[in-house]
Amino acid sequence: MATAGKVIKCKAAVAWEPNKPLVIEEVEVAPPQANEVRIKIVATAVCHTDLHHLLESMEKEGFPVVLGHEAAGIVESVGPGVTEFQPGDKAIPLFISQCTECRFCKSPKTNQCEKAWVGSHNVLPLPKSRFTCKGKKLLQFTGTSTFSEYTVVNQMAVAKIDPAAPLDKVCLLGCGICTGYGAAVNTAKVEPGSTCAVFGLGAVGLAAVMGCKAAGAKRIFAVDINPDKFEKAKVLGATDFLNPKDHSKPVSQVLSEMTNGGVDFSLECVGNVAVMRSALESCVQGWGVSVIVGWTDMEDFSARPVQLIGGRTWKGSVFGGFKGKYAVPQMVKNYLDKKVKVDEFITHNMTLDQINDAIELMKQGKCIRVVINVSSQ
Repeated sequence: MATAGKVIKCKAAVAWEPNKPLVIEEVEVAPPQANEVRIKIVATAVCHTDLHHLLESMEKEGFPVVLGHEAAGIVESVGPGVTEFQPGDKAIPLFISQCTECRFCKSPKTNQCEKAWVGSHNVLPLPKSRFTCKGKKLLQFTGTSTFSEYTVVNQMAVAKIDPAAPLDKVCLLGCGICTGYGAAVNTAKVEPGSTCAVFGLGAVGLAAVMGCKAAGAKRIFAVDINPDKFEKAKVLGATDFLNPKDHSKPVSQVLSEMTNGGVDFSLECVGNVAVMRSALESCVQGWGVSVIVGWTDMEDFSARPVQLIGGRTWKGSVFGGFKGKYAVPQMVKNYLDKKVKVDEFITHNMTLDQINDAIELMKQGKCIRVVINVSSQ
């Protein structure tokens, strides 16, 4: 492409400081260096993890930053040493790298990677950032930074996908849908005929519902304090619906009474430590498995030891246990083959200029996923 090897000036939404609106700025995106790929972002979505960094973590060291990590785009150019990608490839950036060489990548037990982006506050260290604005380097969020018309990502953090994939849909497979779906299928290992409870019906929770259904669960309880989300959960496979506000007893007790002692599997998709404990306590003693999926690092969680001594298992899951380079292309194929739903998660479409409106919708719980159409294909 004509831009290969050159600095690209383009639009990006910059978070200059915590808890302030993003600002649409002209940024400079440097050419990819060795083992890097520069991607033209076609579509990105707003995830609660972006909001967590902007509104909740309040760590000034994590700013200024370009947020965004759930996206899809087209490879614009590649740096030296890149053989897996070429200009024109459709791709999804990965917030968890897969170098394919380290002990974690070689183990089927985890999707972690020793060579993943390393930096506190979820940001790529400044020397590695390829973003500049007004003469100042910008941090890269989770090594991806997709609230920009272009971004530069290490090749180990990119998945090449089917050229037939609609980027304004499959961008959601870069985080939320894979996170929830995989938590049910890979981490919990939901079994056919089992009972499940999913706490929190945002995009991740709804994807967990879909994963439970795909795994053959016979009864899936959708738990949320917003009953407006129950209809969407029903479409994705939920069979029963619980609003904790409707009951005088703890919801774990309600579930226990409805399932003869508790569900086989529970998934916490909120990022709230009290809900994590409630999800654990909703599991049946003896073999119940509870998975923490919701992201937070602000508080400690706790439980009584007897709850685990009695046979329950408490697990955590990040990106649904998926190894991105292999799994994301497969999930895209599953979508194209109508084996997983994606369109049903999209409640709004907006432009990059409307990014603050999208953030507000998510803050108020008035959306499942807002897709930001960043640039044309």
